[in-house]
Amino acid sequence: MTENSQQPQPAPTTELPTQYTPAEVEGQLYERWVERGYFEADAKSDKPPYTVVIPPPNVTGSLHLGHAFEHTLIDALTRRKRMQGYETLWQPGMDHAGIATQNVVERELGKEGKSRHDLGREAFVERVWQWKGESGGQISGQMRRLGDGVAWSRERFTMDEGLSQAVQTIFKRLYDDELIYRAERIINWCPRCLTAISDIEVEYQDDDGELVSMKYGEGDETIVVATTRAETMLGDTAVAVHPEDERYKHLVGKQIKLPLTDRSIPVVADEHVDPEFGTGAVKVTPAHDPNDFEIGQRHGLPSIAVMDEHAVITAHGPFQGLDRLEARSAIVAALRAEGRIVAEKRPYVHSVGHCSRCKTTIEPRLSMQWWVKVGPLAKAAGDAVRDGKVKIHPQEMEKRYFDWVDNLHDWCISRQLWWGHRIPVWYGPEGEVVCVGPDEEAPSGEGWRQDPDVLDTWFSSGLWPFSTLGWPEQTESLAKFYPNSVLVTGYDILFFWVARMMMFGLYAMDGTPPFHTIALHGMVRDQNGKKMSKSFGNVVNPLDWMDKYGSDALRFTLARGANPGVDVPIGEDWVQGSRNFANKIWNATRFALMNGATVEGPLPDASKMSSTDRWILSRLNSVVAEVDAYYEDYQFAKLSDALFHFAWDEVFDWYVELSKTTFQAGGEAAEVSKRVLGEVLDVTLRLLHPVVPFVTETLWTTLTGGESVVIAEWPTDSGFRDADAEREIETVQSVITEVRRFRADQGLQPGQRVPARLTLAGSALAAHEAAVRQLLRLQPEGDGFAATATLPVAGVEVALDLSGVIDFAAERKRLAKDLAAAEKEKAQANAKLGNEAFLAKAPDHVVDKIRGRLTKADEDIARITAQLEKLPEA
Repeated sequence: MTENSQQPQPAPTTELPTQYTPAEVEGQLYERWVERGYFEADAKSDKPPYTVVIPPPNVTGSLHLGHAFEHTLIDALTRRKRMQGYETLWQPGMDHAGIATQNVVERELGKEGKSRHDLGREAFVERVWQWKGESGGQISGQMRRLGDGVAWSRERFTMDEGLSQAVQTIFKRLYDDELIYRAERIINWCPRCLTAISDIEVEYQDDDGELVSMKYGEGDETIVVATTRAETMLGDTAVAVHPEDERYKHLVGKQIKLPLTDRSIPVVADEHVDPEFGTGAVKVTPAHDPNDFEIGQRHGLPSIAVMDEHAVITAHGPFQGLDRLEARSAIVAALRAEGRIVAEKRPYVHSVGHCSRCKTTIEPRLSMQWWVKVGPLAKAAGDAVRDGKVKIHPQEMEKRYFDWVDNLHDWCISRQLWWGHRIPVWYGPEGEVVCVGPDEEAPSGEGWRQDPDVLDTWFSSGLWPFSTLGWPEQTESLAKFYPNSVLVTGYDILFFWVARMMMFGLYAMDGTPPFHTIALHGMVRDQNGKKMSKSFGNVVNPLDWMDKYGSDALRFTLARGANPGVDVPIGEDWVQGSRNFANKIWNATRFALMNGATVEGPLPDASKMSSTDRWILSRLNSVVAEVDAYYEDYQFAKLSDALFHFAWDEVFDWYVELSKTTFQAGGEAAEVSKRVLGEVLDVTLRLLHPVVPFVTETLWTTLTGGESVVIAEWPTDSGFRDADAEREIETVQSVITEVRRFRADQGLQPGQRVPARLTLAGSALAAHEAAVRQLLRLQPEGDGFAATATLPVAGVEVALDLSGVIDFAAERKRLAKDLAAAEKEKAQANAKLGNEAFLAKAPDHVVDKIRGRLTKADEDIARITAQLEKLPEA
């Protein structure tokens, strides 16, 4: 533990409203923090750095539960490090989100009856900037609502001038190092967005389609192939079979007739073909399938494109001008008319790729695009983790990372959009190709034109850890805050974003990785573990819960569910429970202040403390050490749970309650306990602050008179332990818990007073008799005391006189009736479970339910029997 860092302190006020109302304090507290510059980071500071970048949300976005979850974890880490004395930078910013943003603005234009082509490129881009200024970035205000402690003065946008310079710089370097090239390859094409998209921007789902088997060739030279995309047969340039497939060896090298066309195509032998799948023969369409493209490259086959960018058939003939789906039906009908359809299967459920932005079915398409040669970059990214330069947490996620980077294909980085970083390449009238760096003049003159494409959004966000710090300039911020300390992000973008940052960081920063640790978390799901989706109707707006229960309640719920790499279920009743916890902290602190809890002066010597005081301080230091260990291991759920149970159970429900009699008695012992209670609350509030910043700020400043808990010192373990005091209080707790359980079993009301004799002589519990009696509502035994129930607990005997409280005859009769019902339930369950015919026919869930009834009956019989044994005879 540490002494309060705010010295000297003004006298604290003990005034707190009777109820905590988050809406009345959260907004003004956050603005005060920002105005005082608590979240800013000084590159000139001699403090050790701690850096985290925000995974940049899309400029089109708004705060969803996934954002709230991730931001809560990062904010907790950075708030703690700031309190520990680090120069802490949480770097904010947003991504320009090329496709998503262009789609939004194009929809707005559509409402005006216009398209981007009506405006032209320059005017359209200006329109996007205008939209960004007016409507984009609403997420910033929502981040403030959540309490994000980011350095707002450093906020960046991936299309900022500085970041654009970084993009152009690294493109030029990669190009000069022959790690960027232009080539015609198969790409994922979105006919709606009219652009290439990367493999990781394709979402696969099971769709109902059709599998059509059709006959190519004539007579003895016929071969059957199957496809779900019959329209692509117009672009077939071969049929492939396995070299060892005896069925087709006589056809290899021969030409066969391609139906519906005037072309003949060869039969080729290729080991890619699985002879056990289907007919063992596959149609080869190099311009419209990535595997077919590879076969085509190996066998020198031509690539014939039969669709345009809108997925409309361009092949000459009766199908020209048809949409791909219209053509599919028309081609199958034409083949059927020629007697070439061998089999048709509908529906045929298969995995189909969709554009992650607009959900349109993607079309593999041969296209001239720009690519990053990822081989050496990916190897470096893999080696950095293998060599221990970068740690992935949890460690079991390393395998997924290696599976990705070790098998990475070259990355298509060009997009057929207008919004984004324009590819810095110019083409000359004589076929010249010139890549232009940020400090170089672009070629001018007649016939020169810039490449019309823009770069994939992930290209610029891959530079985020260092471009936001001023790279390629060698700034003070870059020197101070690179590499980042940790990257906190979801395992779902391990491939999208993390691998790209690793490749670019190692390349641009002379082998220094962009971060020391990658801490991966799971996805937020509903309380039943189901993915949140608009189609499921289970999407939650976090602002609604923050409005209703406060930001702290949402944050604490999210943190308490955050086990590394594991998905997080969340339900409204859990947020409500966290709101109750915030209220508990408020009410307990208010009680403590009203009873004189203080942080003034040093802690009294342990010799002057009661065992209760020594116990809570011993437990406090253990919790400080426990929470620190959990933070270092990114165990947010465990640290939150440890703090919850310590604060609610040990401090508020036990220490405060056990100390009430001391406070009432007054004197030196009361003054010592008031100081101990102040210390415990001071430290507990500081421990809780990173996760629940608002309520702790209000309470801590009221308790201590300090300027702000944001800049208070993080508690440290003083090493104080008192095992004897801990054992003693555990015994007190055992006695109180057992007697409370007995009272509840006997149907006594919590406030009902009962005469009792406590045999505590010679026991360490003798000093606690007043507290035990008060907490258990036990009166002195008095005249005529008759012990009707005796409870031996932990070496202590508690005798109770229940004669004036319970009608023993009626209670025995009631319990006997309950016991008979439980025994009947047990007999019925045993009878069913012993019936072989029943077990053979009954569904598993029915049998499980009956087994559960048997278990419950056994528990009820044991409980009721124990209660009867404790009752005196009537």
